[in-house]
Amino acid sequence: MAWHMAAVQLLERVQEGGARTAILDDDGAHTYGELAVQSTAVASALLRDAPSLSGCRVAIMAAPGHRFVAALVGTWLAGGVAVPLCAQHPAPELQYVLRDTGAQRALADAAHHPRLQRLFTEALQLESLTQACIKPLPAVASTDRALILYSSGTTSRPKGVVSTHANIQAMIMPLVSSWDWRADDRILHVLPLHHAHGLINALLCCLWAGATCEFLPRFDARMVWERLGKATLLMGVPTMYHKLLTVWRAAPRTVQAAWADAARKPRLMVSGSSALPTALFDAWAEVTGQRLLERYGMTEMGMALSNPLHGERRSGTVGQPLPGIAVRLVGEDGRAVAGEGAPGELQVRGSSVFMEYWNRPAMTRQAFKAGWFCTGDMAVMERGYYRILGRISVDIIKSGGYKVSALEVEEVLRQHPAIDQCAVVGVPDPEWGERICAAVVLRTGCVLSAASLRAWVKARMAFYKAPTRIILVDALPHNGIGKVQKARVQQLFAEY
Repeated sequence: MAWHMAAVQLLERVQEGGARTAILDDDGAHTYGELAVQSTAVASALLRDAPSLSGCRVAIMAAPGHRFVAALVGTWLAGGVAVPLCAQHPAPELQYVLRDTGAQRALADAAHHPRLQRLFTEALQLESLTQACIKPLPAVASTDRALILYSSGTTSRPKGVVSTHANIQAMIMPLVSSWDWRADDRILHVLPLHHAHGLINALLCCLWAGATCEFLPRFDARMVWERLGKATLLMGVPTMYHKLLTVWRAAPRTVQAAWADAARKPRLMVSGSSALPTALFDAWAEVTGQRLLERYGMTEMGMALSNPLHGERRSGTVGQPLPGIAVRLVGEDGRAVAGEGAPGELQVRGSSVFMEYWNRPAMTRQAFKAGWFCTGDMAVMERGYYRILGRISVDIIKSGGYKVSALEVEEVLRQHPAIDQCAVVGVPDPEWGERICAAVVLRTGCVLSAASLRAWVKARMAFYKAPTRIILVDALPHNGIGKVQKARVQQLFAEY
């Protein structure tokens, strides 16, 4: 059986894996050889009577596991463009993605097939494709479109980020080398597969290395603790590590000791997708002995910056550029920022940077300046490491002539012993331009007034001169993480 893939070469590696275990999921263990057969069967079913899908978009809705992987790889083998869907999204959001991509094929496992079929009547059920008639597979070029992932929108609808096979390979290779992926690795996978973090960093890097990916059906803190001792890698978002610590603190001492001991066995734990609070970094290290590796990336480019695998992992920073990636900081005057300590927009250039926003040529053009992708994130260089100040649109608050990083204010708020979670946003103000507003969740059993907290913050932050507003809430939307959630917190203030 010959693979026809000119790009990521991932498929050749899947075939070469043979009897090694590729995937562990609710159905058991699945070897690389079995995955190769399943992927070819999917590709043959997708092709029908056509010689190639020729860029046809294929929507995929499947639980994390071998069927999802077979659907993804099979789509690429047939010359299609994979569009992973989130099964937790409501029907209108799924319909939006299907319409926006103009999906012409759809794949689902048995658990999700009835739902997807209501939205796409010709959806194929993956379980029925294993015995499909094998057909000749088309040649696929490295410049062909391979993947559409949807980035979150704040004021506009999510937009489809198109990556080619070459883009995906350029995302994988720096991580495999920089994080020393190898065939004897075993990652505990707890991330969604419709985002780059879970799809590229955790899954495709694993398959490229010929390693084993153990999927959990969903993130469950207790389940993660119980499986950690078998893993060599764990990747998560700060909220996950926060929840893991919360469950650990509530456990009996004997269980705490066993879990902490197991957590010392993985060789690498990574945090990303949102800023990692220093207090969380320190608390995790104290319990597990693991210093989380924080990195920076986006749907549009995969990972661009990373703290080192071997070397100083500096809390509050995202490290240095990965191999093959060029970055620069640009000021409001459009000039590159020279030296350290001066903030600017982070711009990125490299072969991993995406091809286009699907059907949005004007938006694609606006995203680039002189060949550099404009991330929309403000950053600063400090002692050779980059530190992210936040999204220009939601995290940089312009108040009374000051440019305030919402992330820095949040970091100060988390130092208060009564605060469990917080989210800081800018809210329009006729006098100050924007008013600094903070939504705060208190630790269980703690009592705190907004007035006393406001005074506490003012005493610690010199620029906190503008009129401020603080509200105490029982919970934040999605823990206040990410630009979409920040927009919801802004709505929360509008409702008060």
